[in-house]
Amino acid sequence: MANSRPKVAIIGAGFAGMSAIRALRNAPVDITVIDRNNYYTFQPLLYQVATALLEPNEVARSVRASLRRQRNVEFVLAGVTGISWEHRAVLLDDGSSVSFDYLIQAAGSAYNHFGIPGVAENAFFLKTLTEANNLRSHILTQFERASREPELIDDGLLEFVIIGGGPTGVEMAGALVELFDRVLPRDFPGLDVSRARVHLVEALPRLLSTYHESLSRHAEQVLSRRGVQLHLGTALEELSGDTALFRGGLALRSKTVIWAAGVRASQLAGKIDSPTGRANRLTVNDDLSLPGRRFAFAAGDIVGAIGPEERVYPQVGQVAIQQGRFAARQILQLLRGAETDRFEYRDRGNMAIVGRNSGVAELSPRLGGLRFSGFLGFLAWLFIHLVYLPGHRNRFGALLSWAIHYVTFDRHARLITRMEPSKGDWENRQ
Repeated sequence: MANSRPKVAIIGAGFAGMSAIRALRNAPVDITVIDRNNYYTFQPLLYQVATALLEPNEVARSVRASLRRQRNVEFVLAGVTGISWEHRAVLLDDGSSVSFDYLIQAAGSAYNHFGIPGVAENAFFLKTLTEANNLRSHILTQFERASREPELIDDGLLEFVIIGGGPTGVEMAGALVELFDRVLPRDFPGLDVSRARVHLVEALPRLLSTYHESLSRHAEQVLSRRGVQLHLGTALEELSGDTALFRGGLALRSKTVIWAAGVRASQLAGKIDSPTGRANRLTVNDDLSLPGRRFAFAAGDIVGAIGPEERVYPQVGQVAIQQGRFAARQILQLLRGAETDRFEYRDRGNMAIVGRNSGVAELSPRLGGLRFSGFLGFLAWLFIHLVYLPGHRNRFGALLSWAIHYVTFDRHARLITRMEPSKGDWENRQ
């Protein structure tokens, strides 16, 4: 790449980072994207990896493969330890650095345990492929153990507790009960799989609290009818190796507690000498630039309060995609000597799948505010997620897996693989 052109460094190859790269495809700049993984993950479908519906390669794609036709970008596989503002360089974990003229910080987010004792040590998380693979292996291992030692079921071996009633928790609960009801009884004919229980715990009075109340009620009714035990208005107080204790006295014995109750910005946000706010999220100006550094921008889950009105947007894929594109456009504005613009999020709505033939979806008011539930919500969810999956092979693979599952109720990815270290990994993600 030509050394005379402006250098743009992008930290993180997630929704925000990849959107920024594509927006700079034809720009007269040289881009270096840095990530500790050589792939980027479609995180909304990680729960389907964890519940054996999709293979890992169907929700992730190589960064290099995605960018091979873009000539102005270089990929660096490394972790980021900090930024030298004086030298305008991103510091890497191997001791080297990447210089830049412009920067986009898009390192993403990690789960927030809110300081609840035992969560970091004992819960399962769903932020990375490793964690999804580990959770799948762990879930299937519990049934293998139960088939050999059914007396362990009384000790909570087949009790599965999901903390957090947002989209991830709701989708995970629906997928788990379908796995237990439709698939595993055929794998374990000598085991009473009906003894497996899924508990969905939400601290607020209803599921999907950011959705319209009618959609929340629909999700609650569907999950209850399918056997999910709902615990609403119930907050976790402590998690040990085999017991979850909740405010009000509820105690659930379980070997499998899945945390889906909130996220915070990547730990890297606190290591770059820039103001942060709630949940470690970076405070930025109206144009997503970092305070006092007009050449540096942030995008995606790592971004917190924006501008003097301190607007805070949800940590979801659509926000990250729009902010990544916007940050890239601001760099182009600066290269032309023009003023930067004010970021405005264009909300398109929300959706979640509750289970087979049932989903909920609502368009934003600017798009009519229409709401769908049941089969229409299910179809809307399938269509949108298929569109946003990275790569044609991923889309085809996911569509084929969904079609086979829909017809046969089977899940082909029921593999127990060697579990990799992951608990607490989210604390060390860049």
